[in-house]
Amino acid sequence: MSAARIQLQTAREFPLDPQPEASRETAPYAQVIDEICDLNWSALSRDELIDVAWAYYFFSVQFCENVGIARRLYPDDKRLEELDRGERDTDNLSPCTGVVDAGERVDHDEFMRRALNLEAINEIRRRRLLTIGAAYLGKVRAADDATRALSLPTYEDGGLERVFRSILRARRWDGPLLQAFKHFLVGHIALDSNPVEGHGSLCRHLPPNAQVFDLWLAFKQSLVAAAPVLAR
Repeated sequence: MSAARIQLQTAREFPLDPQPEASRETAPYAQVIDEICDLNWSALSRDELIDVAWAYYFFSVQFCENVGIARRLYPDDKRLEELDRGERDTDNLSPCTGVVDAGERVDHDEFMRRALNLEAINEIRRRRLLTIGAAYLGKVRAADDATRALSLPTYEDGGLERVFRSILRARRWDGPLLQAFKHFLVGHIALDSNPVEGHGSLCRHLPPNAQVFDLWLAFKQSLVAAAPVLAR
């Protein structure tokens, strides 16, 4: 049996063993989260922040895929079922001008796709960002299903909230695209930040594995590739 199949079988058999909180704080992926938060967010120009929004769109694609993978691996898990309702086919980000009407239900990656369409960029820039996004998705999709499912608590239980608060240190949010992106970030902070009722509580029982580090590293690399000023 391959290592990936053994890992997947283990995840199915022991889905509810939480990693101790202190262990999560010192896990290697936690250092990558720190590094993302320490990037030079306040230095972003308006165009560079739009490029970050493009990079984040591809993250949102893989995240929705991860939720679907987790639901398939653990079909009887009611907490993951509730998480799914909050991330896919949901109206919890409505309304948002130019993106979703009041009460309209969309997957969160579809929200981001529509937000990007609010402002045209030139074809050379667009191709560069599509190449960065495709490379990122290639790295994530090369990971086994167990790793992708078990990455959820590292995102939802504080990781993305910290990243979103860091992105909000950017200074230029004018225009419909960036206003929609800001709406997305602020909305997700509200969805994730409650330690008892937030989205983190719905996947905290999943135990992240060592390979989650690679997913976070790929995310950081995609952000810096989209906006190199972040690393300066």
